[in-house]
Amino acid sequence: MNNDKLMLNANPIVEALQKPAAEFTKADIIDYIVNNDIRMVNFMYPGGDGRLKTLNFVINDLAYLDTILTCGERVDGSSLFSFIQAGSSDLYVLPRYRTAFVDPFAEIPTVSLLCSFFDKDGNPLESSPEHTLHKAAEAFRQVTGMEFQAMGELEYYVISNDEGMFPAQDQRGYHESAPYAKANEFRTRCMKYIAQAGGQIKYGHSEVGNFSLDGKNYEQNEIEFLPVAVEQAADQLMIAKWVIRNLAYELGYDVTFAPKITTGKAGSGLHIHMRMLKDGKNQMLENGVLSEAARKMIAGMMVLAPSITAFGNKNPTSYFRLVPHQEAPTNVCWGDRNRSVLVRVPLGWAADVDMCHAANPLEPQTRYDTSIKQTVEMRSPDGSADLYQLLAGLCVACRYGFELDGALKLAEKTYVNVNIHAAENADRLANLAQLPDSCVASADCLNRQRRAYEEYGVFSPAMIDGIIEQLRAFDDKNLRLTIENYPEEIQKLVTKYFHCG
Repeated sequence: MNNDKLMLNANPIVEALQKPAAEFTKADIIDYIVNNDIRMVNFMYPGGDGRLKTLNFVINDLAYLDTILTCGERVDGSSLFSFIQAGSSDLYVLPRYRTAFVDPFAEIPTVSLLCSFFDKDGNPLESSPEHTLHKAAEAFRQVTGMEFQAMGELEYYVISNDEGMFPAQDQRGYHESAPYAKANEFRTRCMKYIAQAGGQIKYGHSEVGNFSLDGKNYEQNEIEFLPVAVEQAADQLMIAKWVIRNLAYELGYDVTFAPKITTGKAGSGLHIHMRMLKDGKNQMLENGVLSEAARKMIAGMMVLAPSITAFGNKNPTSYFRLVPHQEAPTNVCWGDRNRSVLVRVPLGWAADVDMCHAANPLEPQTRYDTSIKQTVEMRSPDGSADLYQLLAGLCVACRYGFELDGALKLAEKTYVNVNIHAAENADRLANLAQLPDSCVASADCLNRQRRAYEEYGVFSPAMIDGIIEQLRAFDDKNLRLTIENYPEEIQKLVTKYFHCG
C-alpha cells in the first residue's frame, strides 16, 4: 500500500477503506454502504449524446444490494444509442467498482458508480463509448509496450446576474482574482466535489473570456486535470461536467461548455494533454529534449488530425471557434510553447535549474525528477466532444505514429517555431494542411481515414458509420461562410447548441 497516495485523498470511500480506488472490490463497496448508512445506489453511464445517464436503486436489503452490484441491470439500448434497433435493444449495465463515489448532491445518502455496457451474450458492447476507449488503450499498449495517459483542460462559462460591482475587464480574465472574477468560489466548490468523486485535479483558474450581455455576467473558467490512465481520464471528465452542471443548477447559475457562445469573445476548448509511460517512467523526454517516441506520437496526430475533429468537434458551432487568426488552431502543425499550432509541446521543466531553491534560499538544493511533467497538447477539441470517442481517437492516432513509415521525417516537416498567422510566415502557412471547416467536412475526413480507427477492432464499423451519419445530418458544409457576417444568425445557432456535450 502506498500511503502517499492515500494520505489527504479527497474521496471519502478511499479514506474509509484505506485503499486506492483501483483496488475496490464488491465487498469493499458493500462494507462502505453498510457502515455509512448509505440508502441508495446510482448506476451512471454515457449515452449516445455524450451525457451521463442515471439509474436509481433504493437498497431493500443486503441480498438485493449484492444482486445489483453483481448482476447489474437491464436497460433499453435503443433509447441510449442510435445504432441499436428497438427490436433487439436490451443491454446490461455493470458497475465498475473502482469508480464508486458519494453523490455530493443527493439528499438521501447515495453511492454512485460508473457502468460498462454488455450485450445479450454477456460480451462488452463493441460500439459502447467506454469499451471503444478500452480497446484503443489495449492496442496502444500492445503496439508500443507503453501505457497511454491523458488529461483534459475543461473550459466553461458561468452565467450569472450582472450586479455591476467590480466589473472585469473585457476579455482579460486570465487568472483573475476576486472580486473582479465572480465565479472563483463556485469553481473551487466544483473542484472539491470532483476530487471527492475521484477526479485527479491539477488546478483551476478563471480564463480569458468575460463580458456582460443583457444584464448577465459571462465568466470563463477552467479546471485542469492531472495525467492518468486514459480510461480514467475520460471517466473523471464525464463526472466533472456532471458536477459542474449540478452545482450550477443548485446555486441558480447557468453553465455552458459550448465552443462558441457569442461573436467576438473567447470560445471554450477542451485541450487534451498526453504522455506515455513505461515501467512508471515518462517516455516523452530523452536527454532533456523531446524523445523519438514522442515525435512519432505527434506524427500520428498530424496524419489523423482532420478526422479527430469528428470525435472532438461535434456540432456546427465548433467550426466558428476553429477559424483563422485566433488562438484556436486551423492548421495541421506542431511546435514548442506555440499557441498558434494544433499540437503544442508545453514548457516542460527541462532546464537543469533548481528553481525551488532559487525562490526559497532556506531550502536545500535537490535533484527532483521533473521529466514526469512533460506532455504534448492537442488543441482542436472542444466541449461538444464525445469524451470516450475523442480519447480513443487520440490514442489511435498516437499509436498510428509508431506504425507509420517516415514518422520522424513527417514530424520534422510539420514542425513550426513561429506564429503561423503572422504575415511574414504566409508561405509557410500555405504549405500546411487545414482542419475541416464543418461537421460535413469532418465526416468526409473520417470516412477517408476510417481504416486507421477500425484496425485492431478499436472502433466498430457501425460506430464509425453512426458518427459519419450524425455529422452529415447537420448539413453545414457552407454554413460558416454563409452566416459569418450575420451575428444574429450565429447567435441562433449558439442558442440551439448551448448545452452540448
